[in-house]
Amino acid sequence: MAEDTRRGEDDERGPGAAYQMFVVMEDLLDKLKVLDYEQELLAKHNMKALSRHYFASSAYTLSNPGEQFYMFTLIASWLINMAGRPLEMPQEYEDPNATVSNILAHLRALGGTVDFPPAKLKSGSGEHVCYVLDRLVEEALKHRGFSWRRPQYPSEDQEDECVMEDDAELSLTKVEEEMFVIDIICAFVSKPEMIMESQTDAAEWNLEVERVLPQLKVTIRTDNKDWRIHVDQMHQHQAGIKTSLKDAKGYLDKLQEDLSKTLEKVNSREKYINTQLEHLVSEYRTVQSQLSQAKELYQQASRGVTERSRTLAEVSEELDKVKQEMEEKGSSMSDGAPVVRIRQSLTKLRQEVQQMDMWMGVVENTLLQAKLHQKNNMTRDMHAAQTDPHTY
Repeated sequence: MAEDTRRGEDDERGPGAAYQMFVVMEDLLDKLKVLDYEQELLAKHNMKALSRHYFASSAYTLSNPGEQFYMFTLIASWLINMAGRPLEMPQEYEDPNATVSNILAHLRALGGTVDFPPAKLKSGSGEHVCYVLDRLVEEALKHRGFSWRRPQYPSEDQEDECVMEDDAELSLTKVEEEMFVIDIICAFVSKPEMIMESQTDAAEWNLEVERVLPQLKVTIRTDNKDWRIHVDQMHQHQAGIKTSLKDAKGYLDKLQEDLSKTLEKVNSREKYINTQLEHLVSEYRTVQSQLSQAKELYQQASRGVTERSRTLAEVSEELDKVKQEMEEKGSSMSDGAPVVRIRQSLTKLRQEVQQMDMWMGVVENTLLQAKLHQKNNMTRDMHAAQTDPHTY
């Protein structure tokens, strides 16, 4: 029974799907009472009977996950045994994952469909718990040979008679009208020949009937529990829904048409803009590529300058060491020839250092001019693009 109204996506099932488990829980409780679960199961474990929405999960119902999970495993194991499949009753200290896996394995063996993760049952309440118990109780009833019979309703004629006898009230408010009717009846009884041929004027009779008719009051008390009243209300609501649906459908169709037209306009405008700006996009990509190449050249030149600066630092360090050694040796030597050669070498090294400094200055100047030239080109292109309106 629960398979026809099972789980699915909420947008496909409608807004009432969240409350379907309450209906399933009520049906489940009725089926458990048919199996006499209170005496066969709960009394043996000294447990109370279930409430109407015990396994239904909602923000408006109290929940005790530990107790509900144990009650779920207990009832599920009992129903599996009732369905003809042996299964030991679970204990509170057992592993919940193993218990849930055993219950689902027996449910699959009984032909039930399990398309949800076992962890959904560990809370002890919710839509999936109600579904599993409902499928198991159906199999237990089938194994016992129980079948639901069609309800027998009383005939409508007898019900109408009872309603009329109980609720109908006939009242005449004027004594003269009652006496008039009594006089007519007495005349018919005393003179039977008048029955065959009336002596009363038809115009007076019709006039009297029209005068008395508004005073005849028939009151029928309506019973809100009468199923025919609910059927009439259902028909009225159905007619109202059809009328509202017809009006809403017209509005929605018009809205869909307007949205389609607007979407077509947006698409056409987007295509037009893309066509008009295509050459600007291509130019931008070209400039971006050139900028990337210039950045790469600048990085290469920067790496060369860094390497030369490091070499210069090493040479300067070695020069300082040589100077220190020469000074130490010069103080201990009396011969001036080596000193002259050393001075000449120092002079030559200074010249080389000056020449190296000059080369570094030339390289730095060249890099700076290249960077300024590139910046001027980009600035000129941007001004040209802003001042020339035909480029857009």
